[in-house]
Amino acid sequence: MKHPNKSINKECSPDSCGCQNDKPDGFEQKLNKPINRRGMFQQLTASLLTGAGLVNSSCSVTATDDKREKKQLEWEEYFKGNYRLMSDNEKQDTVKRLERLYELNNGNHASISSEQPSENVLFGYAFNISKCQGYMDCVNACVQENNQDRNSQMQYIRIHEHQNGQINFDLADDDFYHEVPAAGHFYIGTQCFHCENPPCVEVCPVKATWKEKDGIVVIDYDWCIGCRYCMAACPYDGRRFNWATPEIPTEEINKDQHYLGNRLRKKGVMEKCTFCIQRSRKGNNPACVDACPTGARIFGNLLDPNSEIRWVLDNKKVFRLKEDLGTEPKFWYFMD
Repeated sequence: MKHPNKSINKECSPDSCGCQNDKPDGFEQKLNKPINRRGMFQQLTASLLTGAGLVNSSCSVTATDDKREKKQLEWEEYFKGNYRLMSDNEKQDTVKRLERLYELNNGNHASISSEQPSENVLFGYAFNISKCQGYMDCVNACVQENNQDRNSQMQYIRIHEHQNGQINFDLADDDFYHEVPAAGHFYIGTQCFHCENPPCVEVCPVKATWKEKDGIVVIDYDWCIGCRYCMAACPYDGRRFNWATPEIPTEEINKDQHYLGNRLRKKGVMEKCTFCIQRSRKGNNPACVDACPTGARIFGNLLDPNSEIRWVLDNKKVFRLKEDLGTEPKFWYFMD
């Protein structure tokens, strides 16, 4: 028997092999325990043959070449490992598979990046309460940039209308439908704050969410099991759950995507703001920053002493929400 990632070992058998891989493969990660090939097939063959139908379709002599290719790609995607544990080559392979699957399903091409964090970059965000007028351009830009479901009105950003003289989110209006800015009111935006000590990461039972080196808290959608523990743990209401498969008009799909960002999601997973990882890791602002008509949103590298956000932190009276929790959000508020 040929042992995984090893040369042929005549002493290994399907039932008695005691060798250990240095790195867990996709089967082991999926089932959260070591497993040999016989055990794997005993647990999975029935569901694959009767449910997914991947084996029959991919091997059928009557299937078209595109259909066989699609089923083979889906098979490989199903058994891939957690993105965080993949090698660079494995990340490139899964990106290529997803791009090809998109092409087979939709007839055109989408560019999916696996671009990694840059050295000496830690992203942060500042929000100028004095300038926000509640126009919601940021919300609309976020929806379009990040391929959010249109039917459920999925929105990562929320704009809260407060009465002058108090910041009270319990009394704020989050669903105002009137001309803005309204007299006697001011506006505060919230989204994922990309905490330095994110409680959402701590509670995830399958390690589907984590904090990257540049400070962005991400989700591997293919590993999320939809338990919503992270949603309950977030003190800032920054996470959203997909109750249905996202539906986006074909002509509105943003084809410039990132594996951990705005690639098309499936039903039953968590999603949220990623500081537009597909943009920020290329040196661009998140879509909400560029769309804001009043310049209320500032984004940049906290490790760059010459960045605009560092100037704000050094020269303005800034504050963060619920600082007593120790989450250390990388999202500050200030006023002129």
